[in-house]
Amino acid sequence: MSEKVLVSFKTNKQDKERATDTFNSLGLNLSTAINIFLKRSITEGGLPFEVKDPFYSEANMKELRKRAMELENGTAEVEKHEIESE
Repeated sequence: MSEKVLVSFKTNKQDKERATDTFNSLGLNLSTAINIFLKRSITEGGLPFEVKDPFYSEANMKELRKRAMELENGTAEVEKHEIESE
């Protein structure tokens, strides 16, 4: 077995608590879960899941297309926004 080393990182308290609860419910402690993530990342040659910007979700894109069509057809209700000066 290889030598163990300490890895330290920062996260916010709520995320740590929620992750700990999630992993505990799976019978894992936080350290084991992070080691699984690291091993899987090595195996995959990158993150073991897809990272996407939620802005480009299918539901959001559908809504944006709908609104663009409304603007093109002149049926959109456009609100005027006031710019506050400093």
